[in-house]
Formats: sequence, C-alpha cells, structure tokens
Amino acid sequence: MAAISDVREIIAGDGEVGADIVRNVRRWVDDEVIPTADALEHAGEFPTKLHRDMVDMGLYSITFAEQWGGLGLSYETYSAVIEEICRGWMGLGGIVNGNGLVGYALQSWGTDEQKQRFLPGLASGQVQAAFSITEPNAGTDAQAIETAAVKDGDDYVVNGNKLFVTNGDRAGVYLTMVKTNPDASPRHRGISALVVERETPGFSTGRLIDKMGYKGPGTTELFFEDARVPAANLLGGDEGRGFQHMVGALEIGRINVASRAVGVAQAAFDASIVYAQQRQTMGVPIAQHQAIQLKLADMATKIRAARLLTRDAARKKDAGARIDLDVGMAKLFATEVALECTLEALRVHGGIGYTKEMSVERYYRDAPLMAVAEGTNEIQRIVIARRLLEQYKID
Repeated sequence: MAAISDVREIIAGDGEVGADIVRNVRRWVDDEVIPTADALEHAGEFPTKLHRDMVDMGLYSITFAEQWGGLGLSYETYSAVIEEICRGWMGLGGIVNGNGLVGYALQSWGTDEQKQRFLPGLASGQVQAAFSITEPNAGTDAQAIETAAVKDGDDYVVNGNKLFVTNGDRAGVYLTMVKTNPDASPRHRGISALVVERETPGFSTGRLIDKMGYKGPGTTELFFEDARVPAANLLGGDEGRGFQHMVGALEIGRINVASRAVGVAQAAFDASIVYAQQRQTMGVPIAQHQAIQLKLADMATKIRAARLLTRDAARKKDAGARIDLDVGMAKLFATEVALECTLEALRVHGGIGYTKEMSVERYYRDAPLMAVAEGTNEIQRIVIARRLLEQYKID
C-alpha cells in the first residue's frame, strides 16, 4: 500500500515544511492507522492511542497561528493532511474537524480574552471542541433553531437541546448556536454563538448515537436546562452575528469533509487495484478484464479531479478569497466521488467485499455521512447555483 501512496503527488502550500508533514502523516497512517482501524471501528471504541498520536504530531495545530501554539500553516496543507488521515480512517478526520471549526471561529471573531483563554488548548489538541447547530427540528434549516439564550445579568440562561454533535461526549468546549432574539427578521439576525464550557451548570451531554458508520468519534445530544453561560463567552461580544460565524466556520468544515472524502475514495481505489491484480477468474487476474479496467480508470480519474477541486478551494481560502462557491463545488463533487468509488470497490471485490473481513465495507458505510455532513449535497447544489447566477447575471 505504501508504494501505491508514494506515487500520488503531494500538493501543499507550505513548501518542504508542508510536504514533510504530509509524508510523515502518510507513513503513520500506513504503519499505525490502517492495521488497527477495522478492529477499533467494529468495536465502536474511541481511538485513544491514535488521537494521542495526532496530538503529539501537532496535527491539531496546523492552521492555528503561532502565537496560540499553532504551526501557522496553510489550509492547503491541512487539506492534504486530512486526506491522508482519512485514507486510513475517516472518523479521525471528524475528531480533528471540531478543533478546526471552533478554532477558526475564535481566531476570526473572538475577543482578545476569548482567544487567550481557549485557543492554546485547542491548538495543542489537549482540549477537544465540538460545533453545535443541529436540533431535532432544525437541520438543513439552521435558522429554525429553538435553543434560546436570555440575558440575565452577567450570564445567558440557555434552554434547549442539540442533536448529532460530533465529539459531544469528549469535548471541553462547544461552540453553540442559540437564539438571542426569537422575533428578529430576517431570522438569522436573531442567532448568536456562545462558547459553552463542559462544566457549565445546567449543561449536560446525552446518549451516544449509534450510527451506520463514522464510529470513531462519539456523536451525542446536548441538553441545556437553565444553563448559565457567562456573557463573556458570547463569540466576539456581539449578539446577532452567529449565523455569519456559522457560515464562515462551515467553509473550513467543508474543506475538511471534501478532504475526508478524497481520502476515503483513495483508500477504496488502493484496495481495489491491489485486489484486482491478485484475484483470478477464467485463468487471469480480474485486472485484465476490461470491465474491471474501466472501473479502475474512472475511479482514479474522478479521485484526482476531486483532489484538485479541494486543494483549489483551500488555496483560495489561504489567499483570503470568498470560497463559498469553490468549497461548495469541492464538497459536492468529492463526496459524490467517495460514494461512487466505495460502491465500485465493493463490486471489484465481489462477495468478499460485502463482509467485515475487508476494509471496503467500512469505506462503503463511511461515505454516506459526508454527503449529508456540513450541509447536504442538495444544499450545496443550491448554493452553487445561486452563486453562479450572481456571477453570470445578464443585463
């Protein structure tokens, strides 16, 4: 497997520093992640050792500024690292994503006090973060959230509950979207972002949600019952800007998810091209049958296209450009490619691919999550279309 990975080009925006990090992560994935991922995933265990490895390698710190203990590297390098991690196990990319999202929001909009209090722990990975939007009655329509935060002296009193929170069982910090003005028009002006700490009175986490795939990170409910969150934890100190904060942070999440998808698709291809040369039918390896060759050719071509789209969006983010169109395209295309390639990998493997003896069944179960996470692909298509109509508006 290492030989296959080594011929894939490294695309990183930080010169040899970025390239070295990607190579080191690639070796770690080959040596430590791939041999253990299936057993950990089937057992439903949190990957404690692998998480500690990621902390020790500084993988949480890639995009954090040096003043907060980060490496200050590009999102292009971050994308390449997430791809490599998820070539081994997609769930690991989700664990890292929480710190990336919340860290970006704090670096971009946090007060000086908030940055000093929260960013060093997030950059080091010693503190895990969760990003909380979804509620039982508010998924794709994020403006429909009902969790309410009412100012009371120096605190906000928060009531409501959240759903599908990645890292919810382990996080120390939760960036949570709340309604501070339920009567606002338009609705998004009533949304604010609160940094909720785990030990907040009245705050608790619920059950672990049993999922089809994506089993490394825990996914939970959150409950707020007259939870008292200090007003000093209002992101940026301004009410009514939570929707802007959410949309901006989700751009980083979509870079992460697109990169995850490329990694899973690459893993499916790697497994398929090896198996196709080992498995024989009718006296020859199945790789010599045109039906299989067509699958391999399509997989490799689409994976490369998905990778380039994703890196392009990351480069534009590094340049400070608006990227909602670019990252929407990358997230849409890469996750659809992951869905297609994992199914094709199952077909290349035949019956054995449908068993838990082969990693391809895990790839097949992990891929659908990425088509609905960080904004469903149906929403991505709408965002893309609206931006295109803005760009190509006729007189």
